[in-house]
Amino acid sequence: MSNIKAWVISLRLRTLPLALSTIFMGSFIAVDSGTFRWSVLIWASLTTLFLQILSNLANDYGDAVSGADNDEREGPRRALQQGVITLKQMKAAIFTSALLALFSGLTLIFISLKANHLYAFVFFLMGIAAIAAAIRYTVGRNPYGYRGLGDFYVYLFFGLMGVGGTFFLHSGFWDWTVLLPATAVGFFSTGVLNLNNTRDIESDRKSGKKTLPVMMGRRNAALYHLLLLLLGWTSMLVWLFLFETRQGAWLVFLSLPLFIKNIIAIFRYDAPSTKLDPELRNLSLGTLLFVLLYGIGVF
Repeated sequence: MSNIKAWVISLRLRTLPLALSTIFMGSFIAVDSGTFRWSVLIWASLTTLFLQILSNLANDYGDAVSGADNDEREGPRRALQQGVITLKQMKAAIFTSALLALFSGLTLIFISLKANHLYAFVFFLMGIAAIAAAIRYTVGRNPYGYRGLGDFYVYLFFGLMGVGGTFFLHSGFWDWTVLLPATAVGFFSTGVLNLNNTRDIESDRKSGKKTLPVMMGRRNAALYHLLLLLLGWTSMLVWLFLFETRQGAWLVFLSLPLFIKNIIAIFRYDAPSTKLDPELRNLSLGTLLFVLLYGIGVF
């Protein structure tokens, strides 16, 4: 493996559409309310991309140090695991991506909330929490990803805080109904993590990484996945029926077959299998398509 290819694999580019889904959904809701700003969309997108890259690199580092990445792992072999990238180089990349996330986040806060110091301070604390969460998933003593808490944090940061926070940065006010589409994106994002953890269930169990699939078992992990996607679609349905006035927003249903295919896949492959690996990309892209179709409908 070449060094360039190793870094591309470590960046996990296929996860970036999922990160953008969060920002786009919050921005499209702002369009619907007449408060959309291009500057917020651009800087929020950059910030979430840097945070996602930071999380991916830190995850590689943490799993390599803990031994969770080993020859028995079902997913793609990682660069640290093969020795193509050193721990020192990965630490430098983590530090750099954290600085970039901090810089873009501060810029986002300044252009959005410079007139309100209290809100700016609150969002600064949220940004620091996001950086810390991205690193602490698998790094440090007792990382929360090894205690089955990764799903909660993904739902929180990709859903409630990501979508709701983006809407607030556009509009300058809070609307509780935004939690419905935020919940949809949050559950779909959690589904991507669940697919990843279900694929790696055996190697995670042997390395002591206690993800939810490890704790609940393979069959229950599939049922949990079904529940996540059903709750996500239910949240969006409630939003469309009760609060969305533009008929074009119902275009989101064109993405439904991708989610159905995803559910079938996790039940079809009973044993941990690399056949689940493409479904991570498919659900990530399906979520982005879901959001983009909503955006097309409200524009």
